[in-house]
Amino acid sequence: MNIKVMVAAHKPYWMPEDDVYLPVQVGAAGKESLDPGWQRDDEGENISRLNPYYCELTALYWAWKNLEADYIGLCHYRRYFGHRILHGSLEKKRASILARADYERLLAEADIIVPKKRNYYVETVYGQYAHAHRASDLEDIKGIIGSRCPEYLPAWDKVMNSRRVHILNMFVMSREKFCAYCEWLFPIIDEFASHFDLDDPYASRLFGFPAERLFNVWLEGQSLCVKEVPIVMLEPVNWLKKGSAFLKRKFIGKK
Repeated sequence: MNIKVMVAAHKPYWMPEDDVYLPVQVGAAGKESLDPGWQRDDEGENISRLNPYYCELTALYWAWKNLEADYIGLCHYRRYFGHRILHGSLEKKRASILARADYERLLAEADIIVPKKRNYYVETVYGQYAHAHRASDLEDIKGIIGSRCPEYLPAWDKVMNSRRVHILNMFVMSREKFCAYCEWLFPIIDEFASHFDLDDPYASRLFGFPAERLFNVWLEGQSLCVKEVPIVMLEPVNWLKKGSAFLKRKFIGKK
């Protein structure tokens, strides 16, 4: 299997040595290379200049237009698919990151690898987004789906009314399915983005957030065998701070 899992990064950072991973410098347009061995997202057909708004989606777009591989995936420089470790040293976390053989085994069993779902427990996917951002974003996107691909509206409603969702825009799947996903996703995101002035501070990093939800909508509309895999976080996560921010957004409206 020719598998390439992109590692989206915007600053110098440790990278796995396994050649299944392809470090990609996102937002590379107009900047010096972070590492001569890394792929830049401004080569070939690209939207690198939109990285301040599209986040890791610029890596997806670059791969869609330029990367030849049997299977294509995406992770982040601090977040990888891995074997479950709740606690441990940085060395143990790095050692738990999936290797080529792990991907080959999983992809022989399933159509797509995704992160285990995040459970919001006290609110829906719609409610969580509305409290963190703006509910009008979701209504706007639902309208776009209704005009472009109305057959996905039942999937949209199911995802928005659920309490669990795959986040981080992370996955690994065949190039055929990856291209089908990008062909579906980018027209929706581009039309949504066209409704904004990119000089508006609210637009900063905005379009990567609904893309996380849209991935779930697309996935819901497919008939795929899905394999959920834990995420290894290389840096500590302050769950108390994240939980506090979540509750403040929900109950007192602090975004």
